Parts: sequence; C-alpha cells; structure tokens
Amino acid sequence: MDTLKEKITEWIKELLIGIIQENFTDMFTAVNEQVSNAASQISTTPQGWNASIFGLVQSISEEAVIPIAGIIITYVLCYELISMIMEKNNLHDLDTWMFMKFVLKAAIAVYLVNYTFDITMAIFELGQTVVAKAGDLGTAT
Repeated sequence: MDTLKEKITEWIKELLIGIIQENFTDMFTAVNEQVSNAASQISTTPQGWNASIFGLVQSISEEAVIPIAGIIITYVLCYELISMIMEKNNLHDLDTWMFMKFVLKAAIAVYLVNYTFDITMAIFELGQTVVAKAGDLGTAT
C-alpha cells in the first residue's frame, strides 16, 4: 500500500513539475517577445517615426531657434565684455588671459548653438543603440 501511495505521489509530483516548467517556459517566451516588440518600437529614430514632423522640427531649429540663440549669446557676450573692461578699470589693469578666456567662452558658445540639433540627434541615436542592444539581449536567451 505504501508503494502505491509513493507511486501516486511521485506521479502527481512529476505532473505538477511538468506543468510548472511549461508555464515558466511560456511566460519566459512571452516576456521575451514583449521586450523585443517594445525595443523595436522604442528604438525607432525620429526620422523613422515621422519624417515630416522631423523635417519640420529640424527646419524650425535651423531657421528660428539658432538665430534667436545667436542674438541672446551676442547680448550676453557683449555684456560680459563690457563688464570685464569696466571691472579692470578701463584696461589699466590689463591681463591678456582675460581676453583669451573671453574668446574661448565665445567660441564654445557659438559651437554649441550651431550644433545643438546634431548633439540632440546624437543623444537620440545613443539611446536607440542602447535600447536595440537591450532588446537583442532579451531575445538572445
């Protein structure tokens, strides 16, 4: 009687283990498919998502934002130059390094304004690459 009871217990145990393993395998496959779908949707570039809106944003950036930022930078740099000259007592206390620092600040500001859109797109591409690689990792196992 004990052997029959042990065999029934063993059979139920094997049946339950098989069902649990099947459920975990199905769940793992479903999660990997969802991660792959999400990765493919998230890794879409702005150009691929909607090219006309991307073109509109790019043209607004180049034709409106950059000139306005240029005007603001010009105002800030002129104000900084005037205050720097006034601070040094009308150039009586002349230091050539202050002009080099001013030119360096101006060059960095102009460079950043000119390439803001490219920098933003580089950040998008970096995010796209990270998401694509994460999606590949989810489907590789």
